Amino acid sequence: MSGFDVLTRGEVLDSALQARDYLVSCGVPAALAAKDPKLWGSRAVDHSRLGWLDLPFASRGLLSQVDALVAEARYSGLDHIVLIGVGAETLAAQAIVESHVPAAGGDRPAGGLTVLDGSDTAALAFALERLDRTLVVLASKAGVSLEGDAYRRIFAAAFRERGLSEREIASRFLVITDHGSPLHDFARQCGYRIGLTDPYLPGHYGALSAYGLVPAVLAGADAERLLAEAASLVPSLGKDEDNPGLLLGAVLGGCAQQTPGGLARDKVLLRGPGALTAWISQLLAVGTGKRGRGVLVFEPPGGRGDFPDVHGVSINPRSAADEDADTSVWAPLGAQFLLWEYATAVAGWLLGVNPFEAGSAVVQEAEDDAAALLRTPGGTALTAERPVYVEDGIEVHADFPWPPGAELMTVLGGLVASVPSDGYLSVMSYLSGDFSGRYLAPSLARASGRPVVYGPGPAFPHATGPVHKDGPGNGAFLIITGDPAPGDALAAHPVPGRPYSLAELQVARALGELRALRERRLPVIRLHLRDPVEGAGRLTEAVRAVAGARRP
Repeated sequence: MSGFDVLTRGEVLDSALQARDYLVSCGVPAALAAKDPKLWGSRAVDHSRLGWLDLPFASRGLLSQVDALVAEARYSGLDHIVLIGVGAETLAAQAIVESHVPAAGGDRPAGGLTVLDGSDTAALAFALERLDRTLVVLASKAGVSLEGDAYRRIFAAAFRERGLSEREIASRFLVITDHGSPLHDFARQCGYRIGLTDPYLPGHYGALSAYGLVPAVLAGADAERLLAEAASLVPSLGKDEDNPGLLLGAVLGGCAQQTPGGLARDKVLLRGPGALTAWISQLLAVGTGKRGRGVLVFEPPGGRGDFPDVHGVSINPRSAADEDADTSVWAPLGAQFLLWEYATAVAGWLLGVNPFEAGSAVVQEAEDDAAALLRTPGGTALTAERPVYVEDGIEVHADFPWPPGAELMTVLGGLVASVPSDGYLSVMSYLSGDFSGRYLAPSLARASGRPVVYGPGPAFPHATGPVHKDGPGNGAFLIITGDPAPGDALAAHPVPGRPYSLAELQVARALGELRALRERRLPVIRLHLRDPVEGAGRLTEAVRAVAGARRP
């Protein structure tokens, strides 16, 4: 696919055309093309924050450096890339590898990309089985996250057990970070290879920077083609007409603005490839989730219902008639990245928010709280909160006493009833293994009559936290934690040099998120599965029963 287009229809078309005409009358397309920061006020945005517009061309200079690294890695037999990061730093690379890495064949070794974001020990086990061919990439704009520290220590210890010297271990790590960041200094002290990026580039706008490109190229992606796809879109982005980025931004921002009738269509049902959808979700969450506003993205399993405040967007459908969507977006992946970045900037302008600031400290607050919990002697803070109710090995943790004789269905029924009429339900699962909020989303959407978003912690709340905590404030939250599954030795094993295990780190992360939501007085309960395998089955049955009981 070489072309790009955005088509919309129905009520969304009316809102989008009005918003686009307003954007053109205010000179937004020309100002964005000129990278004029005054669009958001004289001091709100520094000119360098708009450098993402140049990345389709500027990042080409990066490729020659990466090619040399790829050649060295392949010569050393390293074709399996482990990418450690949380949120924006990993999602773009995942999307690129999904789309741009061909199936293994010929002389090309089948290595691939494994992402470790703190959500699943199965991925870690997979990576540790391939140590002899593994290069570890640690990506973060700031310092080392709790998960990054844990995984780095686990891999260093595993390499050491294989007999590698400290110098050889250092050669197995590549750090991608901002120039002058705490991670930059740390990596230099460890002797790791370092790839530096522009510290002024917003993290959620870094898909075409080293954060997205380097891990993907190491895993076999064709970055030159990706950048060419993005560059082909650039000439249209300064136009008033035939500007797909302007129209998509007008769709997103125009719908999210409140109508005279009081309805804001600020929720997007997005149909598209999994990793790209996740990347778009975090881009819009961070870019628009501020000052009580924001655009929330959810996927089809959480969209079972007729929601008047939702509009559907489909990525690369075979034809507009094939999809039950208000808007269809056609573009190759490189152009998709730039198109959605531009559209988020436009939508933010319409909503009166600065899309390039990194949001408030809500994400860092939750991580800092988790770190404080892990520092308590013996991890006592992780088990200090007593459940108010236990049923078949499922603990219910809530801020209020539960009535005697209540059942899990009552707990879940109370949660879905707390979802505002213009709100949504969010499921965050801090578990290893295959269980996901995806399995609960259709039933919860039927039970609540509202959309359901879901994802594994800590990656999902880290990536989308701003829209949940600084956005409209109309979400209700289900947090699922659990003991390590029987036989999951990696989860239960202590992190080298730390007084806690990966399982305890997961629980601490969940508790940090729980406290952050409680501080904002948002409805939230935590369910802890003493046996995650059996508990997941019981929870799924209970959710289906709630949906059946509440069905009209």
